Amino acid sequence: MADAARRFQPRPAQRQVLDYRGGYMGVAAVPGSGKTQTLSALAADLVARQIDDDQEVLIVTLVNSAVGNFAVRISGELKARGLPPRAGYRVRTLHGLAHDIVRERPGLVGLADDFAIIDDRVAGQIVDDAVMAWLRSHPGFVDGYLREDLEGAGLARARLDHWPDDCREMVDAFIRRAKDERRRPEALASQLSLRGEEFGLARLAAEVYADYQRSLSYRGAVDFADLVGYAIDALRQDPDYRARLAQRWPFILEDEAQDSSALQQQLLELLAGPGGNWVRVGDPNQAVYQTFTTANPQLLRGFLERPGVTPVEMDQSGRSALPIITLANALVDWTRDAHPLPGARQAFRRQHIRPTDAGDPQPNPVDHCELYFHDRELSPDKEVADIVSSLVRWLPQHPDETVAVLVPDNARGARYVEALQGKGIACVELLNASAPARDAARRLGDVLGLVAQPGERDALRRAFAAWHRAAPGEAGAQGTLAERVLSRCREPHAFLWPRGDEDYMASGPVDAQSRAALLAFRAQAQRWLQGALLPVDQLVLTVAQDLFSAPAELALAHQFAVVLRGYAGANPTWRLPELVAELREVATNPRRKFLSLAEDDNGFNPDDHKGEVVVATIHKAKGLEWDRIYLTALNNYDFPAGQAHDVYRGERWYLQDGLNLGAEALAQLAALGSGAEYVAGEASQAARLDYICERLRLLYVGITRARKDLILTWNSGRRREPCQRAVAFIALRAMRGQPGS
Repeated sequence: MADAARRFQPRPAQRQVLDYRGGYMGVAAVPGSGKTQTLSALAADLVARQIDDDQEVLIVTLVNSAVGNFAVRISGELKARGLPPRAGYRVRTLHGLAHDIVRERPGLVGLADDFAIIDDRVAGQIVDDAVMAWLRSHPGFVDGYLREDLEGAGLARARLDHWPDDCREMVDAFIRRAKDERRRPEALASQLSLRGEEFGLARLAAEVYADYQRSLSYRGAVDFADLVGYAIDALRQDPDYRARLAQRWPFILEDEAQDSSALQQQLLELLAGPGGNWVRVGDPNQAVYQTFTTANPQLLRGFLERPGVTPVEMDQSGRSALPIITLANALVDWTRDAHPLPGARQAFRRQHIRPTDAGDPQPNPVDHCELYFHDRELSPDKEVADIVSSLVRWLPQHPDETVAVLVPDNARGARYVEALQGKGIACVELLNASAPARDAARRLGDVLGLVAQPGERDALRRAFAAWHRAAPGEAGAQGTLAERVLSRCREPHAFLWPRGDEDYMASGPVDAQSRAALLAFRAQAQRWLQGALLPVDQLVLTVAQDLFSAPAELALAHQFAVVLRGYAGANPTWRLPELVAELREVATNPRRKFLSLAEDDNGFNPDDHKGEVVVATIHKAKGLEWDRIYLTALNNYDFPAGQAHDVYRGERWYLQDGLNLGAEALAQLAALGSGAEYVAGEASQAARLDYICERLRLLYVGITRARKDLILTWNSGRRREPCQRAVAFIALRAMRGQPGS
């Protein structure tokens, strides 16, 4: 048995992995089974026993945070053996690996030695601009998709707000899929020339794709998706180069393999070779990114069943109490055997979580375990209020335990954060943008809005409201009264730059109490306006010094400055109003992932936040665990089951027949490649099944985050037709034997 195995007392399945010495192996690892520890120990053991001095064990994982985690664990293992802690292995994300391969021989794929890589933020902005340009040049295109009964404000909202955003998402999905399938814009254009108007979505997306690629070429840049394809091309172009890399990396260990795409799998398989050494570890039952990435959980399931692959069931877990394990297993069995939608019965691979054996160093929790279904119907606001009240009672009695509220989306999370803060409860956010980030963005945006448009009355009022929160002394104390006075100012220039008797302060109805605040604000606003010609990052930092005093707020402002500078560089025609609009997206649009400005959630450790409440989306909670979990919004909107009254997130209210734009565009892309007929609407119906399956797996992820306590709730939603309990919620509660409350 390996030295690493003796140190951490592996379970039987972990020992099977640690005894690996070559070939293809597939490991299906349940939540809490110790896959990171096992894979790290295996890597260290291979470094110590199986490779030469000029070789490395290659560990490939999904996100940058896991790179650091693996590096720390492996270096610790090697140091304990008396070996150099930094030698003999390389940990990379898949895109980082592709970059290493291409950067070493860029000429093989026609790239310059100094080629650049644009990040997802800049890539997204290029696509956004190209989509908007296309829509402006085709103003009537939307009419073919809108519901006929739309009118008035609803029609305007659909055209101006929802349609552009949904087109951006659709195009983004189209480009990702096209790149994963190695489909070039030129070939798509040729294929589209032979098709009719029914391929309108694909035509929009393909033309934006072409514009996007031209923009990358102009910059001498590639994106992350290009890198993987270029790496494959480089290995195929030069077999000797591929052989040298295979010699350098004789063992490939892949983590989170359930989230691989076809292109990513192709790269690793090409690098390993048919007779190589490749270990793939993942959990197909936790594949929750399929509907908005190119990840395909069927790839790992197929690999586990492939002839010549050694399968390992790493199915023991000490994370959760037995009632929670039983519930997770019941969800798998009910789905496989009794889900009302037959197609959804393949959502899970039938693999049960088993508790640890007696004497295991990580025994399952046994004390004070609570599993409760709150069956009573709650409005969304009442659900928030009840859970916050429960936390008010629970926290003082459990100061040394961890707790999280898991939500289906960022907007719901923001409501919990606001309610918790209103009760004075310390909370931590794992959302796209935290409440402090949204607040800082709002205040900065309001002041910069005045600098961008000093003649706007509303801009003047909002800038004052943002400023007076930070104003010292009497000026800040009189902010509310002064804001009312300022809201009546019809000519902002008469206040900001008074001349003679035009001074609003002299002629307007200004009471004595407000005068000090308004004079102080005017002096401040004049300094901001004088900085209007500064580069945007310098302007942001200048304003931030007057708005913020806390180090955390100033750090947020610095990150905003860096990002806006990047936007300005990527969009030379943009001026301050466009940049302010981007900043305001952080404060107003929870769907927009501008940047993560809370604690770095990639390295998040729940045990560092005992006595605090973590609010997280279920997606962000993946890979983490807490003593107590509130799993919320388990209704038929967030977790549909194919019932007649279900509504699906991907289907837009303003489109004919509830079309799913992304699904339809991808179906058109598939038809272009195969020559098959495209029938409008069929893909939207098929996408429902994929979404239902993914939401079942997301529910499984949510359940398995809990160590000891799990409280499940549902709400009736805010739709015209009230939401119902999710079918899975009803089934699990019945199996649990808990009566309705």
